[in-house]
This record gives sequence, structure tokens and C-alpha cells, in this order.
Amino acid sequence: MNQPVKQHLIDPEICIRCYTCEMTCPIGAIEHDDMNVVVNADICNFCMDCIPVCPTGSIDEWRVVAEPYTLAQQYEMEELPEQEDIEVAAESGADDPIETLLAEAHKGAGGKAKPPASASKPAINMYTLGKPATLKVQGNYRLTDDPEHDVRHIILDPGALPFPVLEGQSVGIIPPGKDADGNAHLPRLYSVSSPRDGERPGYHNISLTVKREDKGLASNFLCDLKLGDSVDVTGPFGATFLMPSTPDAHLLLICTGTGSAPMRAFTMQRQRSGATGGMTMFFGARSPETLPYFGPLKKIPDSLLKKHLVFSRLPDQDKEYVQDRMIAEQDSIAEILQDEKTHIYICGLRGMEEGVELALTSIAESMGQQWTALRDAMREDGRYHVETY
Repeated sequence: MNQPVKQHLIDPEICIRCYTCEMTCPIGAIEHDDMNVVVNADICNFCMDCIPVCPTGSIDEWRVVAEPYTLAQQYEMEELPEQEDIEVAAESGADDPIETLLAEAHKGAGGKAKPPASASKPAINMYTLGKPATLKVQGNYRLTDDPEHDVRHIILDPGALPFPVLEGQSVGIIPPGKDADGNAHLPRLYSVSSPRDGERPGYHNISLTVKREDKGLASNFLCDLKLGDSVDVTGPFGATFLMPSTPDAHLLLICTGTGSAPMRAFTMQRQRSGATGGMTMFFGARSPETLPYFGPLKKIPDSLLKKHLVFSRLPDQDKEYVQDRMIAEQDSIAEILQDEKTHIYICGLRGMEEGVELALTSIAESMGQQWTALRDAMREDGRYHVETY
């Protein structure tokens, strides 16, 4: 059996046949007939020049195959074939550590994650380690009052570069300099905390929520950025931790620390779009002084976002974690779980999902249900999402 290969394909259902990718390809690997635009597997060298210029994202499709689809087969496609089961993985590329990291982050979901059926189609891997996008710093604001807990809100502007990103996606930040072996540093992933049309509506700039870590290469670089500084960025990444587009869906958001980044993006997008389904948030931190966006969160009306801010280090009070508050609110959560339009999102430090799962197990039992069965059904339906690091 031949060694499987990774093949670049174009989605014929989404492609608008503008032929920009064909005109951009420096080696003539892309061609078209009256029906489809296709990629010649014998010529394509994965230079990625065609990815940023595609207005629809149809160019950003990949399959691992035992034998590449021929040009004739691609010309006949009305939709992309599903990924076949391939026992041997294709040869790793420069950005495979990103794919590995995302797969590891999603392990807490208990199985393969799926996007909501109504989610917008994300752009993936437009910019790579070899060809990153350079964004300019528009702002760097401290979010926390605790002197030992430095969390920043950082705004980056892609300028004229296309950088489409959806709520729930991540980007890779490339720290400057070289590693011990003289190679460029690999990107560090950060969830985007701004909605799809930008931190400022219509400007398509992006924001990140970054906690300074002791000896953290990327976090210290980001937290020290000044207005006008340049940052090399890869991505966007992530095709499952996405929002439903249905306005009456209810979002149950469970997060700790900087895991609030995608939740902020979700909240802003729902607010701007006028969604009616409502959201419920359980947000854990040590204290109000260490909770990112504490002030702005308090101002969001409960009609849009019902908030449970949970603190584990308040003076003269018992420690409380998100799972404790969830148990205390089990009746309201049980009602939310019974709604087939509910989507659950869990984001924060790795390990937090274990306590949340125990709480959901207890709540499901109070409903006469088995949580693992309910969770698996929600995940299969694209309504259960875990992203922990």
C-alpha cells in the first residue's frame, strides 16, 4: 500500500469561481473548467499563497488519501468527499504542532468534537509559521487590579490583510527570536476575545485576553507590547468550538480565568446580532480583582447574560468553584439541559472540566438521566464543546 498523502482540495459548494487562487498560485497548480476550480496534486507544494486571497474559504480544504484525487475526479465533484479512514497518518508539516495542540485541547469533550450545524464556516490556517501575518498593536490594557495577577486585553489590527476569524477560534502568536536550536519559536495559541466583525464593529481588528506567566515567553512578549508594535500571527485555527447561528439557541458558558476570551466574543456577537435565546455564564476566579472584564460583565443585562461570578479566595468566606455554584443552581441548569436548543461551552485551565463533569453528572441524575449519554448526544449534535489548556 502506498504511503498516504495530504491533498489540497477546493470545496465546489462554496467556491464562487472568482479564480483569484488560480491567478495567485506561483507554480500553476490550480486550474479550472466551466464547472470547478481544482488543484493538481502532482504540482501543489503547499506554499499556501492561495489561502489568504480566497474570499469564501473554499480553498482551505484538505484530505489525507491513499491515492490523490485526479483532476478528472475533482472536475466531477459536486461536493467534497468525506475524509476516509486512513490507518497511517500523512507526513507531518511545519504547523502539525498546532493540530496536535488543538486535538489535545478538545480531549475533555469525551470524543470527537463537532461544530454546531448552523455555525458559520471558519477560515482555517490562512497564515502559517513560514508565512505569518503581521498585525499592528492598537491597544494594550490591563484588566485586573491584583498586582500579582496581570491580565491584558490586547487589540491587533491586520490592516489591509484578510484575517477572517470567528468567535471560538484561536490564533498563533510567534514570539520573536530563536529557540535553543536556532529555530524560530513555534506559535503559542490564544483564543480570540472579539466578535467576527472586529473589536470595533466593522473594523475587523481582533483582541486577545492574555495572562502574564512567570518566565512565559509568549505571554511576557504580548503583555509588554506597545502601541504600533508588530506581531507575527498564524491561523486562524479551530473548526468546532464555534457559535450556532440560530438566534434562539441558549448558550451555557462555563469558564475560568482567561478561558473567558471566547465567552466574551460569543457575548459580543450575540449582543450585536440581537439573538434572543439568552446565555448563562458560570465564571470562576480567585477574587473580583483577578477576574478579567469584571466591570464590563456587571453591566451586561441579565436578559442577555445571566451571570454567576464565582470566587475561591474571598476573605472570611469558604472557597467556591464553578462546579459548586452549578450544584447550587442545579434546578435552573436542569431546565437549560432539557432545552434541545442549548449549547454548552467549557473553557479554561486543563482539569477544570473534571469538576464540571461531576456537577453535570449530579444534575443529570436529578433529572433521571445519565450524563454521559446526554453529553454524547449533545456532542454528536454539535452542542457540547470543551477547550482546556
